[in-house]
Amino acid sequence: MPENLNSMNPSHVFDRLTVCLDMAGCPNRCLHCWLGHGPNGRFSTEDLAWTARQFRPFARSLEVFSWYREPDFRADYRALWELERSLSDGKTPHFELMSTWRAARDADYIPWLKGLGVRAVQLTFFGGRVVTDRYTGRIGAYDEMVSLIEPLRRHGILPRFQVFVNRENIDQMGEIVQLARRTGLADEPAFRAFVHAGSCDGANEALYPIRVTPEDVQRLPEPLVLWTEEHLKRPISEVFGRTEAEWMKRLLDDSRPIGSPLEGPAVLYVDADWDVYPNVTAPRPAWRLGNLRADGAQTVLRRYREQDTPALRICREMPVNQLAAACGDANSQRLFTRGDFLIYLVNRYVRGRNFY
Repeated sequence: MPENLNSMNPSHVFDRLTVCLDMAGCPNRCLHCWLGHGPNGRFSTEDLAWTARQFRPFARSLEVFSWYREPDFRADYRALWELERSLSDGKTPHFELMSTWRAARDADYIPWLKGLGVRAVQLTFFGGRVVTDRYTGRIGAYDEMVSLIEPLRRHGILPRFQVFVNRENIDQMGEIVQLARRTGLADEPAFRAFVHAGSCDGANEALYPIRVTPEDVQRLPEPLVLWTEEHLKRPISEVFGRTEAEWMKRLLDDSRPIGSPLEGPAVLYVDADWDVYPNVTAPRPAWRLGNLRADGAQTVLRRYREQDTPALRICREMPVNQLAAACGDANSQRLFTRGDFLIYLVNRYVRGRNFY
């Protein structure tokens, strides 16, 4: 523990703090991405080390990441992993997220993941080739993911399918079942696939008009429903949530504010311009905590602790019924989980009042 922690006000020190620097960005521009489409960063390893030094005095346990969009996107992913470990007090085992872009171009990447103990990874589909490429924002994305299935299995890593669904691509869901059967994955007892609508923020907010309804969910292929329920451990109806109309009935009777969306250990995102955001929604101005270079870590963390941004103040102070009345649609049959719907309302509200 750094010596200066002992002399600091305990309320100013975080027990756990995770800081993610968007060093390289992402090769994709996915239409479903809740993180949005910010420009790719071009940070150096010294920038990552400098970022860690700025936050070190304010955390009893600090963990640093070189990404918050595509992991291992950079060619020096091995060195970055080791640097992250050296800058962190404790390192989370490698996520089940991987860079399909990297894996399709680097024969050493999948064996490296296996060496780190990765046993399953997630491949994201939107249906067949054409629709998956379009939603990923990159021609060839579907073929790359399909081409990785056998190398992953050969190295003892089981692919898992994540599938985003809306009214435009729901008739493509049979393609997912066919792919699982064609590759033999459907015969693997440990195989998992799951379908969901995703949040309604970031780039995905533009897909609000085609969010699924209860009638749409009834059209999902039975195997995909069963795989989803088995993986997520809840019925498909809970996966997609309630209709907007149902939420509106509930929320219009609720005069309490949403409350703090900052739950658990603090996680911060630092974008390509050094602007810092909480891990709540897309990095947008109404959520911005400050600029690390201009304002410093202490100011950023004070704003996080005091929830001192326009959007966070709305969460703390504005009655839910006022928020729903201003931004919700009492006739909409679009499906949301409660948390996704509330964040959607907050983002609509702040955008409508020129906070963006």
